[in-house]
Amino acid sequence: MTETVEGGIRLGGEPEPHGLGASVQAADVYAKAAGTYPYAADLWAEGLLWAAVHRAPHPHARIVSIDTEEAAAMPGVRAVITHADVPGDAAHGRRVADQPAFARDVVRYYGEPIAAVAADHPDTARLAAAAIDVEYEVLEPVTDPEKSFESEPLHPDGNLLRHIPLRYGDHDVVGDVVVEGLYRIGRQDPAPVGAEAALAVPRPDGGVELYTASTDPHTDRDLAAACFGLPPEQVKIVVTGVPGALGDRDDASLGVPLGLLAMRTGCPVKIAVTREESFLGHPHRHPTLLRYRHHADSEGKLLKVEAQILLDGGAYADTSSDALAAAVSFAAGPYVVPHAVIDGWVVRTNNPPSGHMRGEGAMQVCAAYEGQMDKLAERLGIGRVELRMRNVLATGDLLPTGQTVTCPAPVAELLTAVREAPLPALPKEGPESEWLLPGGPEGAGEPSAVRRGIGYALGMVHMLGAEGTDEVSTATVKVSGSVATVMCAAVEAGQGFATLARQIVQETLGIDEVHVASIDTDQPPAGAGARGRHTWVSGGAVERAAKMVRTQLLQPLAAKFGMSTELLSIADGKITSYDGVLSTTVAEALEGKELWATAQCRPHPTEPLDETGQGDAFVGLAFAAVRAVVDVDIELGSIRVVEVALAQDVGRILNPRQLHARIEAGVTQGIGTALTEHLRVAKGVVRHPDLTAYALPTALDAPDVKIVKLIEERDVVAPFGAKAASTVPVVVSPAAVAAAVRSATGRPVNRLPIRPQAAVSGS
Repeated sequence: MTETVEGGIRLGGEPEPHGLGASVQAADVYAKAAGTYPYAADLWAEGLLWAAVHRAPHPHARIVSIDTEEAAAMPGVRAVITHADVPGDAAHGRRVADQPAFARDVVRYYGEPIAAVAADHPDTARLAAAAIDVEYEVLEPVTDPEKSFESEPLHPDGNLLRHIPLRYGDHDVVGDVVVEGLYRIGRQDPAPVGAEAALAVPRPDGGVELYTASTDPHTDRDLAAACFGLPPEQVKIVVTGVPGALGDRDDASLGVPLGLLAMRTGCPVKIAVTREESFLGHPHRHPTLLRYRHHADSEGKLLKVEAQILLDGGAYADTSSDALAAAVSFAAGPYVVPHAVIDGWVVRTNNPPSGHMRGEGAMQVCAAYEGQMDKLAERLGIGRVELRMRNVLATGDLLPTGQTVTCPAPVAELLTAVREAPLPALPKEGPESEWLLPGGPEGAGEPSAVRRGIGYALGMVHMLGAEGTDEVSTATVKVSGSVATVMCAAVEAGQGFATLARQIVQETLGIDEVHVASIDTDQPPAGAGARGRHTWVSGGAVERAAKMVRTQLLQPLAAKFGMSTELLSIADGKITSYDGVLSTTVAEALEGKELWATAQCRPHPTEPLDETGQGDAFVGLAFAAVRAVVDVDIELGSIRVVEVALAQDVGRILNPRQLHARIEAGVTQGIGTALTEHLRVAKGVVRHPDLTAYALPTALDAPDVKIVKLIEERDVVAPFGAKAASTVPVVVSPAAVAAAVRSATGRPVNRLPIRPQAAVSGS
């Protein structure tokens, strides 16, 4: 039965749960379910024009000439722009300004923007974009990152984006047992389900307003303003409904051409990209090559980890430096390793661009170091769980970067929880008609060819930015009558911040009706919504602002009754004193006044890794343990994930229903990484950029996810003590699935996604 919630009261009279720790329903859930939620693709404006982008058909080429005359002469076309029409900075970038708004002299990846068109109809715009005549001198693309080191520079800044040589302990130590491995991680696309769209509206002052599903509006505004040659105050970004974000909302590929077209034509301009353009236009997970050598003594204690990690950054820098820092820092995993020699590189190629995706860097190395732990256990004749238990990290231990783990790190407890969880029943324990075999119900496989495997994996991620990133967020809380309003530029991208902000104010001020204001860049910045930062930093800012309002509310009452504000409490809309003498409602205490406060939250600073990979680079860490159970058809190579059991340290559960949903979604994304999601690229050209060839896991592919334990050991430096929730399952579950396939087949699995031939017996 569907419930409707209006004004915080369920129909039927039962009050909605509220405050921290309650399963508060997201405010927008009913609008999304009913199809009335306003996404960017739904935007409209009077006099609207439509935009289309002409993209390069080659991964590497020299541009000889660009002829736009035919396109500009087409009926209905209002403007055609190229690099020559960019009035400001020629290049932009989130870390390094190395990517042009439109390719000028050289094309560096397949699908790079060359020109853009504005027309009175979307079909006209697309036809005009196709009519732009570009003459190319096709060049040989550099698509192998190993060859990038010796290739001619693909960019004036060179091919090497970053090198981190981590050196820790005694480099000459050799273990009694040494195992080696080579691992490859493929290219994963964010594959946003919602259409990517944006609208630009010119302003009377010569600036422009951009309506887009940005997850970091202030950074996107600054990038766009630099390209427009305008001061930031003349560019405004208004955040429209974000249909989830896994990295795909973090680029300026839509805003810059739209803004230029709007200012050129003096009309609103909209774009809604096709699925093919979506695959070509935004960054992907870094494909990675990893070489490992683990040293251990005869008892299974790790002595040294040697690793070489090579990330394919694509044509431009984007956030590749951040991904490499995470990969190198966590290359040994959540294990105590007294000695380490780890080299990490990220290089340019003519492959599709790489950038931020959930768990970047950490996911790739997790698959590799867990593969090494399984090899080591087999070589030593020690159980896979037992080997891990002998080496797990704990609070007070050191990372190979030399940083002390000061946050809770209950890794042993997490591993114990998944090991002791009951295993799912075997298929043969039920009627054959109910068996779910690999390949789907009534698949082609024979039950006799199916083997069951069990795999374990541990993993870790960092929270917030790293290496000196100034993490800061600002929030304002305003109370008027019985309604509170939160103003914070933290974008709700599915991580639940808008719901959390309501819970914080409900808990602090005892007000049930809390609204979160819409977001634009006229508000102070809150930063990007990644690595749990809005729970920590923006949530912390909301809490501080709410507490300041609370003090304003309680001070007159405390003074009147001759007591301190600490002796007054707020709960369920009532203010009471410790002795019961004072009892009044929040609305009565306000006396018609409007109270408001603005506050900031800034975590303690970090530092960049030095020339040997040492430094306190991270604010906090989060850990998880996963056990995967798979059935593998060893004749066909098909794989079914039967169950994923997970234990995770979450610091504090702020919203149980929301937390469980985030973990389950993270596991499902990890299943896609392990088994199905692979953006195929041949010589730099994306093959079949559609959701037919790129197989996202569906509800039929999602396994039974059992959250066997959530450890609430609060991180004292974090507001509320909570940790990032959704990233760790994405990082750990692919490694656990790979381990389970190894267990079922006895074959090495050193590539993600797992290819069918890797699971076929005797292949």
